[in-house]
Amino acid sequence: MDYPELAARTRRFSYGAPRAVTVSPDGARVVFLRSSGPEDPSDALWVYDVAARAERRIADAAELLQYNRDEIDLPAAERALRERLRLSAGGIGSFALDGAGVVAAFALGGRLFRADLLTGDVVELRAAGPVVDPRPDPTGRQIAYVTGGALHVIDADGTDSLLAGEEGVTWGMAEFIGAEEFHRFRGYWWSPDGRSVLTARVDESRVPRWHLQDPSQPDQAPTTVAYPYAGADNAKVTLHVLDLDGGWVDVHWDRETYPYLVAASWSEQGGPLLAVLRRLQQHGLVIAVDPRTGETQVHAELADPRWVEPVPGTPVHLADGRVLVGGELAHDGYDARCLFADGSLITPPNLYVRRVAGRLDGDLIVEASDGEPSEQHIFRIPITHSSAQAQRLTSEPGWHVAQAAGRTIVVGSQTLEHGGSQYDIHHNGEVIGEIASLAAAPPYAPRPVLERVTDRHLPTGVLYPRGHVSGRRLPVLVSIYGGPGHQEVIAARARWQERQWWADAGFAVVSIDNRGTPGVAPSFDKAIHRRFSDVILTDQVDALQALAEKHPDLDLDRVAIRGWSFGGWLSGLGVLRRPDVYRCAVVGAPVTDWSLYDTAYTERYLGLPAEAPEVYAHNSLVELAAEPPVRPDDARPMLLVHGLVDDNVVAAHTLRLSAALLGAGRPHSMIPLTGATHMAAGGLAEKLLRIELDFIRRSVG
Repeated sequence: MDYPELAARTRRFSYGAPRAVTVSPDGARVVFLRSSGPEDPSDALWVYDVAARAERRIADAAELLQYNRDEIDLPAAERALRERLRLSAGGIGSFALDGAGVVAAFALGGRLFRADLLTGDVVELRAAGPVVDPRPDPTGRQIAYVTGGALHVIDADGTDSLLAGEEGVTWGMAEFIGAEEFHRFRGYWWSPDGRSVLTARVDESRVPRWHLQDPSQPDQAPTTVAYPYAGADNAKVTLHVLDLDGGWVDVHWDRETYPYLVAASWSEQGGPLLAVLRRLQQHGLVIAVDPRTGETQVHAELADPRWVEPVPGTPVHLADGRVLVGGELAHDGYDARCLFADGSLITPPNLYVRRVAGRLDGDLIVEASDGEPSEQHIFRIPITHSSAQAQRLTSEPGWHVAQAAGRTIVVGSQTLEHGGSQYDIHHNGEVIGEIASLAAAPPYAPRPVLERVTDRHLPTGVLYPRGHVSGRRLPVLVSIYGGPGHQEVIAARARWQERQWWADAGFAVVSIDNRGTPGVAPSFDKAIHRRFSDVILTDQVDALQALAEKHPDLDLDRVAIRGWSFGGWLSGLGVLRRPDVYRCAVVGAPVTDWSLYDTAYTERYLGLPAEAPEVYAHNSLVELAAEPPVRPDDARPMLLVHGLVDDNVVAAHTLRLSAALLGAGRPHSMIPLTGATHMAAGGLAEKLLRIELDFIRRSVG
């Protein structure tokens, strides 16, 4: 079996691998999801007992539903949430724990289940309707869930109560922008005593309606979605503290000035904490909420003339009552992404902090990079020292993630030395076991050359065919994303598996992380503000030329570029603006007209379209494609690919680009993916590989 088929059958070697790893608050259990093997798409709920040093399965979709688990029909709200999470796994999609880590709640095909992780008992609770995002209260006595846009609470005996609901308004769910752009995937938070719920109310009545239809299904009515495109109205998001006995308190903050709810938390150490941002995201507040009155107090201000970049896992109360906030250090020669406790720096300025991953025996556990953006390591941060200190817990070069609580930490590691992820369980400072992976072994052991080039020290990777003989000139395939929040150049073998297939097809595969991608420094991240196309494309071209000087086997007369989403935009930009560099492009699900993309993302980087129309026009592929080529040879061929029911980057982007290309006489082909969303899941992406390969071979010669 060759790579494309194997990758499709194993979902790129992720079936059977652990995911959603969570440590119970006392550190006694590790809870996770995993399917039964390398071709099983249906995830089951598992628990690892730290004291017994053994794992056991708690819940399986096929056993609970008593029918083919591949036939599970998800509620529309659950499908939308999984799309925001980029989750294509089957079976149990997610779970939530109570405060002791003893009770787990999860939805399966819209049905509600409660699992006792000590006894292994799993019971179904009769809900009022199809269930989304169920969460036990901290005491484990009751479970909240959302159905039909209403928030319900159900007791262990099955008594179901409507907590909040009204026609045309959603309670307890994150709005599109909150989930898609701020990665806030939830809309309610239990109080520590389980007597109240901090709940988001989302009113989308002012948000423009778009209509998505798959032309291959003419008998089906279009799906109408509320889509806040750049410059349009956003959803109105308000917060309310709802008591289970019927009490109701509105949370007050200047929502007109700070409309974006970025993060929220409610812990035993203090009342609710919120992070809110202005529309252009150059200023924000961390505010504390009095749950009795709904009044708020500003705890910290966040400001940046470009944009504020929150640190996941913040804000949150520390055990001593101080508030942990993420921010940046940009004075006295520092250029760092850090953590602060009540304004005091607690992480060393050499770290680029990416996420707060939990607490280990009172100390913070963070994921961060230390000088090398292709690697992520785990650090232990003591919060009692007067000076910022960090103890690095991982040593092997690679990409490490963690979850920690009590005296237990689980470290997941991907490196260039082994395939897949390896999850080691540490307790009291010792490795006591691992979470077994049942995933298929990848067929390749790629050995990319990772290096920094140009005076901007841009991270790059070059991958050759296996058995390549030095001196043989190769066409170049630039495999790219290039946008904010995502890196391509990672010291993890899994990231290079598909690229090895391309390399073995006869290419030198190049990946470049231009300015605007994370991991280097805040100034590197934010150099693209209002200058998307100029900065990013300049970095890509300069890095490619610098790599050719170091790697003489790269034939820069035969360069192709391919990417998806932001990478699709960048691929199209490359052939349209620099046809002297790129001979052809595979343009997947691109944002071709930024005025058609969502508010929070687009306005963060480009501003409001009414205030900066020239910025939008300058970064538009549609505008660029409509210009006739200066010379016939400048009209480089493009292969456009787009899912027709994509609700993130709608298919109109590619259709408008195709119309502009046609009008200017520019050669291109288009593959519409019927029934496909932005993820192009279900093996579609893998099935496209050979078509893309044929197109690129014909185009580069």
